[in-house]
Order: sequence, then C-alpha cells, then structure tokens
Amino acid sequence: MFTRDPQTRVDTLIGKSVRVQGDVEFQGGLHLDGRIVGSVRSDEAREATLSVSETGFIEGTVQVSNVLLNGAVKGDIRARERVVLGATARVEGSVYYGTIEMTLGAQIKGKLVRLPPEAPEAGAAGGQAG
Repeated sequence: MFTRDPQTRVDTLIGKSVRVQGDVEFQGGLHLDGRIVGSVRSDEAREATLSVSETGFIEGTVQVSNVLLNGAVKGDIRARERVVLGATARVEGSVYYGTIEMTLGAQIKGKLVRLPPEAPEAGAAGGQAG
C-alpha cells in the first residue's frame, strides 16, 4: 500500500507512462497518473477512492465512492460519497455526487446532480414500533 497523505489510501498505482485500454475495477484506493480508455469502478465500500493527478486522464464512466480529481475525465462521474475537483480538474460529462468540493479553476462541461442520501438499512434505527 502507498500513502500520499494521511487521508488518501493508495493500494494501486497506474504510472504516468501506462496506458490502459479496457475497464478497470479496484478495491481500496487507486491513484492514476497515466491514461485509461474504459470505465473505472470500485467495490461498494464507502472508503473506496480514486485519485487522478494532473497528468491522469480517463475516457469512460467513473463509478467510485470518492473521487479526487486534478486531471481530466471524458465521461460521467458517479460518486456516492464525495467528489473533490482541484484547480486543474476537467470534466466533459455530468457529475453525480453525495457532496462536492470545487477549487477555483475546475471545469465541468455537463450537469451537476446531487445524489439523495442512501436510506439506512431496515432495522438499523434500533427500535420496533409497537
């Protein structure tokens, strides 16, 4: 496991000179410096995170709980938890998010759509009606 900062876990690193043709599925954290032509998906874990550096590029849909974007995505982003768009982030597609943070300079050519909070599981409230 690689660690860039205390809050971002990186289990998989795709380097600057790497080009992936096809879909990528991962668990934990994925950091992208290279290029992916295909969809990027994570497992259902809330802490699954995709971080894309300034040199990173994805042409395809992204479906990950958390996205930290400083590079470019040509396709829709669906992040149930959080999207952070840095100053050099470029998105050509819609962004579906739980929460979003944008830095001045980030660009989106598409819609911003807030996702409804996930409903708690049945019985998670702890009490029974009676």
